[in-house]
Amino acid sequence: MGKSRLFRIFMIVGAVFMILLIIIYWDDVGASNFYLHTTISGPHPSRLSPQGRRDPEKKAEEDKEGSFLMDIDAFVNQFLEGTADPTEQVRGEPPPGDPHNQSSEKSEEKFVPRREWKIHLTPIDPEKKQRQESRKQLIQDVCSNRSFLDFPGKNRTFDDIPNKELDHLIVDDRHGIIYCYVPKVACTNWKRIMIVLSESLLLDGVPYQDPLDVPQELIHNSSLHFTFNKFWKRYGKFSRHLMKIKLKKYTKFLFVRDPFVRLISAYRNKFEQENEDFYKRFAVVMLKKYSNYSDPPASVVDAFAAGIRPSFSNFVQYLLDPNTEKEMPFNEHWRQMYRLCHPCQINYDFVGKLETLDEDAEHLLRILRVDNVVEFPQSHRNRTVSSWEQDWFANIPLEYRKELYRLYEADFKLFGYSKPENLLHE
Repeated sequence: MGKSRLFRIFMIVGAVFMILLIIIYWDDVGASNFYLHTTISGPHPSRLSPQGRRDPEKKAEEDKEGSFLMDIDAFVNQFLEGTADPTEQVRGEPPPGDPHNQSSEKSEEKFVPRREWKIHLTPIDPEKKQRQESRKQLIQDVCSNRSFLDFPGKNRTFDDIPNKELDHLIVDDRHGIIYCYVPKVACTNWKRIMIVLSESLLLDGVPYQDPLDVPQELIHNSSLHFTFNKFWKRYGKFSRHLMKIKLKKYTKFLFVRDPFVRLISAYRNKFEQENEDFYKRFAVVMLKKYSNYSDPPASVVDAFAAGIRPSFSNFVQYLLDPNTEKEMPFNEHWRQMYRLCHPCQINYDFVGKLETLDEDAEHLLRILRVDNVVEFPQSHRNRTVSSWEQDWFANIPLEYRKELYRLYEADFKLFGYSKPENLLHE
């Protein structure tokens, strides 16, 4: 009887041991399988900043660290890129000492592209290249200079950014693209482009091919855009590592705009037009706090019928009120651009501006080699322009203007917009 009981105890202990072994085994195998099935496509030249570029000696030391994640990353490189030593070079960058180690159009196009990638035989306009280099260098200078213009989040690392703040980084694995969208900076049309490229929306089983055919009501549907903040739900503990892989290998871009003009555009779009959601969430608050309406109309239709709406001055007061962000963060339409896209933590490959939208869009689509697949839609709407600033700020007190500039100064400096001296002096 004693032997039988002892045998059963051994069987139970053995079963528990086997279960633990299986869990550990499948955890590692599942991780390997996850990385092997992660698409890393879309060759592009390395655009790492000098700080981000590893020298060969440090790189050799890091390669000796046989960590599981580095092994998986190396295997993915070798499997997908076909390099002799997958840990030896950054994708699209010739080995050190290679006589062809130059940033030329010819070296960029030596890769075998996907079927839809386009090969150009003529070089990109040097002036456009220089424009991009200047924009990226300016961001790097502002971010790296600790004594120049401190702003929240400037010195944190990518790992310090909360997951919820990565919701504007849209990923297209099919073409190796990451787009950080900034509301009121042509983001509607760029989202259309991303939907077409990623084939995330089908019509009768067929992906949309013309960006303008994408239904207006679906363009901003978050379920159609795979963003960084969704990685954790899908990839779990490997999400941050995968983000870093994609940030290193994919082409990353954003488009920016004069910060004050963007605010005017946001106000015109959200408060001068009937928008029930924005009226209830924001306009009612502004009317009560800054316009002496103790009981504003319940709906935007009733408010507009009565000629009641917050003024641009009320909007500025709302932005400057220290209690505003104590209750909730700024809405994405007027949140600072650097807070949406984190340029000090993410080394963007292309920085477009709304002021040069047509040229920049053409340049970017060519860099992505998809200019034979999609064309950037032409906008015929009444776009807010910088020449309107003087009129819009005419009724804003000088002290408010100065406070507003300080609130958005980081955007002005990072993205190369001149200080609006004419608005900041009597």
